[in-house]
Amino acid sequence: MEHFTPLSALVGGSLIGLSASILLLFTGRVAGISGIYAGILRPVTGDFGWRVAFIGGLIAGGFALMWAAPTAIAVASERSLATTALAGLVVGLGVRMGAGCTSGHGVCGIARASNRSLIATITFVGAGMITASLMTLLGGGA
Repeated sequence: MEHFTPLSALVGGSLIGLSASILLLFTGRVAGISGIYAGILRPVTGDFGWRVAFIGGLIAGGFALMWAAPTAIAVASERSLATTALAGLVVGLGVRMGAGCTSGHGVCGIARASNRSLIATITFVGAGMITASLMTLLGGGA
C-alpha cells in the first residue's frame, strides 16, 4: 500500500456514489457503465443522449485530470497492445456473463441490497485477486 491516499479515495468514492444516486433519482437508471455503453452501441429512441453525455463526461473528466495533474493517472506498463486488447475482451465477456460490472453491481446493486449484486461483486473481486496473484507469481505482475 505504497500510495494509499484515504482522503482522495473518500472524496472520489463519495462523488461516485452521489453521481449514481443522481442518475437513479432523475432517470430511474442504474449507473452501470457497461450497460450505459451497451445502450450507445444498440441505441433506443429517446435513450441515447444521456448515455452519450455520461460516457463523454467520463472521458472528458479523464482528459481534464491528465491535463491538471498528469502524474495522477500515469500508468507504467510493459504489456503489449495485443495483451491489453485481449484483457479488455476477457473483461467484456465477464461483464456480459455477469450481467453487469463493478459500477452496476458493486456500487449501485449493493447499495440497493441486491443479493445478486453482492454475489457478483464477491465473484469478480475474488477473480481479480486470484488473477493478479497468479500474474505476480508467474512473473507477469504489474
